[in-house]
Amino acid sequence: MNGRQIPTSRMRFRRDLRHGVCGVLMAAAWLFSSSCSSEKPADPPTVSVQVAPVEKTAIQHVVEAQAILFPLRQAAIVPKISAPVQKFLVKRGSAVREGQLLAVLENRDLSAAAQDTKGAYDQAQATYETTTAATLPEEIQKAEADAQQAQQALEAQEKVFQSRQQLFEQGALPRKELDQSRVDVTQARNQFAITKKHLDALLAIGKQQELKAAAGQLESAKGKYMGAQAQLGYSEIRSPISGFITDRPLYPGEMAAAGTPLLTVMDLSSVIAKAHIPQAEAAALKVGDKGTMTVPGIADPFSGKVTVVSPALDPNSTTVEVWFEGKNPRQALKPGTSVHLSVTAQTVKDALVIPAASVLTGSDGSTSVMVAGSDGLAHQQTVKLGIRNGDDVQIVDGLKEGEKVVTIGAYGLPDKTKIKIESPEAPAEEARPSPGGSKAPSEGSGEK
Repeated sequence: MNGRQIPTSRMRFRRDLRHGVCGVLMAAAWLFSSSCSSEKPADPPTVSVQVAPVEKTAIQHVVEAQAILFPLRQAAIVPKISAPVQKFLVKRGSAVREGQLLAVLENRDLSAAAQDTKGAYDQAQATYETTTAATLPEEIQKAEADAQQAQQALEAQEKVFQSRQQLFEQGALPRKELDQSRVDVTQARNQFAITKKHLDALLAIGKQQELKAAAGQLESAKGKYMGAQAQLGYSEIRSPISGFITDRPLYPGEMAAAGTPLLTVMDLSSVIAKAHIPQAEAAALKVGDKGTMTVPGIADPFSGKVTVVSPALDPNSTTVEVWFEGKNPRQALKPGTSVHLSVTAQTVKDALVIPAASVLTGSDGSTSVMVAGSDGLAHQQTVKLGIRNGDDVQIVDGLKEGEKVVTIGAYGLPDKTKIKIESPEAPAEEARPSPGGSKAPSEGSGEK
């Protein structure tokens, strides 16, 4: 053994294994001899086992999985115009806030275009104000004067016609002058109708159309000015979110292409761990379930909760994508890191719990345990399992609190076999130091 000491836990495991195997062999030999011999069978052998009580305690269904960290929010800022980079105001790792100016692109041509359209807009606005304040009222006033003058002329011609008609009836005036007076009345009436119609048109339609035309010119100029202003604004790159600059591929003077990311901002105040979990496990999870994520190189786990359970399976892996959100106040969690998730999906407070090692699974999938009866025999009992958590398992049906189940020595143990319960803390020593300081040889000493 080259002087190497075998750990006590390993020796204890070997001792328990030898006891269990020996007990099963003894029981099998006794059954074989009793069936083959015509003599009176001897007393059945006693098998040494270890037991554990059925306890009522709390147990949790913990879903564990590997996940990849992603930022809470991320923005790859893409310029809308192609132009050289005039200057950057941030660098990688800089903390930025929403709306902060990050970079400026070359914009002298855009600034000139904006100035030109602003002049056209100001001119259209002045024309609109002049039209609404001066032109239309003057036209309406002239039309009203023309209509009034035409009405007066009509009234005068009608009086002349009536006077001449009386003279004609008295024989003091020839018909020719009466007919001429009738023509003058008709002309005056037509002139009045024309001026009245013009006035009504200005009052009802002309004013609206004139104002509409002036307003249309103003809106057109305003739209062009706003478009030029927008193009100028595209040369100023601002952050859409608060976070940290994680990527800046270009340098000042290089060409920024429209549609190609110029800067990347990540919100690292929280992180999202995205895991792909088998359907059976994911079915137990729901939004709000709490848990922890363990990060390599960091001793303390980070707490968080489930924020998304995908309603559909991933067609490539037939798993369910689950998002787990955790706070990241010191930015210790880096996107892209692989972490281990432990999410508590269910907690049963008063559950019957036994060691998972005591459960026997049949070829048909049935589960059972060997119960240490008060008669000194081991009785096989079919059980229904519930939540598994590490070395413990919940028993839904088949056992009662206080019963004892065989934990070591149950495998291959026949039903109603006589058993002897051993304490797991048996102090039997299998190796003692030799005077030379090395261990005395023991079983398994051939291990290297």
